Amino acid sequence: MTRKLIQFSKAFIPCAIISSVAIVFGIVGLFVRGINFGLDYQPGLLEEVRIAPAVLDVTYSGASNVTLDMTSTQIDIVISGTGAENETRTFSFVAYQTVAELAAGLNAIDGVSATVNSHGDALSSELFANSAAANRLSQTPYRLYAAGKMMADVSAVRDVFASLEGVSVQQLGSGDSMSFQIRMADKSDGTSSADLQNIILTMLENAFGKDNVAVVRTDFIGSSFSRAIAMQSVILLVAAVALIWLYATIRFHWDFALGSVIALIHDTLIMITFIVWTQMEFSTMTVAAILTIVGYSINATIVILDRERALLPLMKNVKQFTDIINQALTDTLNRSIITTVTTMFAAASLYVFTTGSIKNFALALFVGLVSGCYSSIFISSGFIAATRKNWKSEYGIHHSLKTRKGVFDVNVSV
Repeated sequence: MTRKLIQFSKAFIPCAIISSVAIVFGIVGLFVRGINFGLDYQPGLLEEVRIAPAVLDVTYSGASNVTLDMTSTQIDIVISGTGAENETRTFSFVAYQTVAELAAGLNAIDGVSATVNSHGDALSSELFANSAAANRLSQTPYRLYAAGKMMADVSAVRDVFASLEGVSVQQLGSGDSMSFQIRMADKSDGTSSADLQNIILTMLENAFGKDNVAVVRTDFIGSSFSRAIAMQSVILLVAAVALIWLYATIRFHWDFALGSVIALIHDTLIMITFIVWTQMEFSTMTVAAILTIVGYSINATIVILDRERALLPLMKNVKQFTDIINQALTDTLNRSIITTVTTMFAAASLYVFTTGSIKNFALALFVGLVSGCYSSIFISSGFIAATRKNWKSEYGIHHSLKTRKGVFDVNVSV
């Protein structure tokens, strides 16, 4: 049964007009509304915290300098200073397996006092310290926390900052190694990095208890660094498109290659238009979605271009090049629709069953899938049809058919 030939070429000009209007609409939106940059592209505070009980307080009351250094396998008490015997006392977690046993060992050092606050049966190998606290012991307690007694999950931490704008929370690791990465944007209202740290710490302490919050790491991202990240993302996208154009030029004729690149640029601009007018947060996940669509779209376009190239010697008697394009698009239509719809199911599942940046990624991916399928059929092929408008098969095509190792190879030159 012969498949009915669909006249896709009749829609090339209307689709080009519609796409041009949509892209202009997006460009206008850039000036009117701007892009809602996420915390990845904004200056601000980046802090990693852990929520766990403070199980051991260590103090020192003496004339020497005493520091506590902790690794994953042991605690070293370094004693130095005038009138003291410079020495290092090592407490292996193998020898002192529980917090209670470790406290007893530390109390044997003159002037050192170790108090078990709770969970004396917790494993000493699970202990960690607050990086914001100095490790030189004094009468101010140096607290150690038990990783095996985590008190919150990522949803609980997000609820703490639900009332604030410009704050995102991400879980790092799982189980005993779980921590939370908190990003807070700098709104350039005179608030210092220390003020931002105090805001985060105060809100966490109010929610989970003053002695149950430990800071693992603190970084402040300046405006110059955030601009550098944004520029690197743009360079990454441009480089990807340039390499794809180079590949398509080597594999196909120049107008085929340029048509595929125009389709990629079209998809990128359509996604940016959608992001601008919906004010979706533009983050590294959004860039990942755009790059994913670039890869998906070029794959769909290459399939169509391959079919067009294969049809050139087989349809050498047709009068219009659009007849070849219509046949190629008709032959690959089922494949284009099935591939797009199948991938949409995955994107829709991510959108329904996830939250936060993954949800935005899924939504951007969904829009890009529609645009990618549309551009592969109408934009890329429409451009090629325009460049070969005056194509004449009896004068314009020289073809040779070669068979190598069972592979049908078609060489076309214009």
